[in-house]
Amino acid sequence: MFRWIFGAIMTAMKPKIFCIGFHKTGTTSLEMALRRLGYRVAGSFGTRDPDIADKVHELAYAKAAEFDAFEDNPWPVLYKELDERFPGSKFILTRRPAENWIRSQVKDFASSETPMRRWIYGENAGCPEGNEAIYVARYERHNSEVLDYFKDRPGDLLVMDIPQDADWTRLCEFLGHEVPDEPFPHANKASLSRRVKNWLKKQKP
Repeated sequence: MFRWIFGAIMTAMKPKIFCIGFHKTGTTSLEMALRRLGYRVAGSFGTRDPDIADKVHELAYAKAAEFDAFEDNPWPVLYKELDERFPGSKFILTRRPAENWIRSQVKDFASSETPMRRWIYGENAGCPEGNEAIYVARYERHNSEVLDYFKDRPGDLLVMDIPQDADWTRLCEFLGHEVPDEPFPHANKASLSRRVKNWLKKQKP
């Protein structure tokens, strides 16, 4: 019982880590790295919920109370509210060139529509295929707004340009961890991508 209480207290004291880069920017690799550092990571939720726009804050706050770190949609869109709700949190913005990002979006999601994407990109842009310009504009606006929001708080935001910044040193310095004696995970290498993603899905509550 004491060990459980002590663990709960330590978890409550640990700063939340919000990964606020849009998906397809190395978020799976970052999730694996955070798990290796001992964080309990929550991923996406509400992707196909038709009422996600109305429920997203309530669901996010409830889930945020249970985990240490967070990645994938809808977390990036909520960074201002999360910053206010959980003071002292750390934020990580993952990025990649827009032309590579939209190529991955179209390759993985094509014409598949979801309520989540309609909420993020616009009611008439539920899929990336055919809406490439809308997606790129939203992606670039998000990155720009994040940088502006944290411009006077460099200690609260880490920017990682994938893949060149995919290493332990900057991440561990930012989070206050020792650097692991192993390679930084690269979840989306072609030979490992599907196997790693399936493994991660099994780890998520």
